[in-house]
Parts: sequence; structure tokens; C-alpha cells
Amino acid sequence: MASRWWTRVSAVAEATLDLPVQAACFAVPDPARLRTASPTTHPPRILMLYGSLRERSYSRLLTEEAARLLQAMGAEVKVFDPTGLPLPDGAPDSHPKVVELRSLALWAEGMVWTSPERHGAMTGIMKAQIDWIPLAAGAVRPTQGKTLAVMEVSGGSQSFNAVNQMRILGRWMRMITIPNQSSVAKAFNEFSEDGRMKPSPYLDRVVDVMEELVKFTLLTRDVSGYLVDRYSERAESAAALSKRVNQPAL
Repeated sequence: MASRWWTRVSAVAEATLDLPVQAACFAVPDPARLRTASPTTHPPRILMLYGSLRERSYSRLLTEEAARLLQAMGAEVKVFDPTGLPLPDGAPDSHPKVVELRSLALWAEGMVWTSPERHGAMTGIMKAQIDWIPLAAGAVRPTQGKTLAVMEVSGGSQSFNAVNQMRILGRWMRMITIPNQSSVAKAFNEFSEDGRMKPSPYLDRVVDVMEELVKFTLLTRDVSGYLVDRYSERAESAAALSKRVNQPAL
């Protein structure tokens, strides 16, 4: 019975006969479109954000260690320094730090977000950076279809509040958030005086996360547009879609 059902709906025209959808916009996912004849050859482009301005910032040190790993895996890495970034809506979009951040978001094919956990949540510094990245910039969505890895550091026992929050934000921004993540407990014990991360299971997990990020980025970057292509947006008129995605921030 099941085989007859799938045979019957294999053709788009037949599949839409009994469905309340717009037939011209309905599409059966095509495996052929998940492959590309001319794969991108440049190194994966990874933007890294961290959530603390302290002189000895463990989220920055973890970010720098992860950046070394990514570079060793063949990625091109850029780390954004949040120093001087104004609060969201506290300055015009033309502020130099905002322009820098948005330019990097457009450049990147994947991102790493690393935040301390403060009062059981990501820091305001981390959230401000994410809030300055728009959901839409003209006809371009800076984060849609790009990969994301999330990490956190904490001063006490291991927690996952910050990474869980960042996962929610990544989903909201239509990013492909990889399954693995890193949470480094008592971070003050995990770094040497020169700022390098000590060998430990925590470091092993960071290696795992960066390796997975590179793999997912290589796997999806050439087909990310197809992966996030949506029936609802195909069915929506171009004018209505443009008005919705470019509405002023609340």
C-alpha cells in the first residue's frame, strides 16, 4: 500500500491534485539539486564572534584556539573584535563597527559563536553582535543557509544555557547549526598563562566541533540556497515578500 502511495505522488502534478497548495509553487525535493557539477574550491570562510571584552577573556581565548584549529583544517578565518560596537539601535547602521560586522557576515560561509555564561545566559555583548546582523539586507539574507557552531565558557560547573540560547538564535536566523557543541567548565583552569588551551577532554571536544563545522560547511555551501528555498516564499508574491523581510526593526 505504501509503495503504491509513493508511486502515485511521485509526479508533482498528481501530488497537488488533492492538496490545498499552489501547484506552480509546489516542488518535490530533487536529489540532483543537492549536488553541484562545479564545487567551490576556495577555503571555507568562517567568521568567529566572542562575547566578552575582558583583558583575559576566556571566550576570546577559546575562539582563538578554535581559529587555529580551523586554519589547520584549511579554513579561512576572521575573528570580529566587539570592542567599540554600539548597542543595537544605539547608533546608525553606518557606524564603522556595524559596517565591519555586517560585511564579515556577508563574507562568511559559516560562523562560530562563543559566549561566556553570565547569570545563566549568554552575555549582552554576544547578543548585541547577533542583533546587529540583519535578517535581510536588501535582497540578501546574511545568515540564511550558512553553518553555525556554538560554544560557551563558564566559571563554575558545566552548563549549556548559553549554547542552547544561541541555537535558538541560529535557527531563527535560518542557519544550519551543527549537532556538536562545546561547553568549557571552570575555564580559568583550562588555559595556560600564555592563553593556550591545555590538553584535556574539553580541548578534544573543541577539535570535534571545528572538524564537524568544516565538514558541514563544505557539504552545504554550494547548495545552501536550495536547502533553504521555501514553498511559502515561492507562493508569496515578490512584492509582499520584499515588504515583509525588509520591514523596519521593532
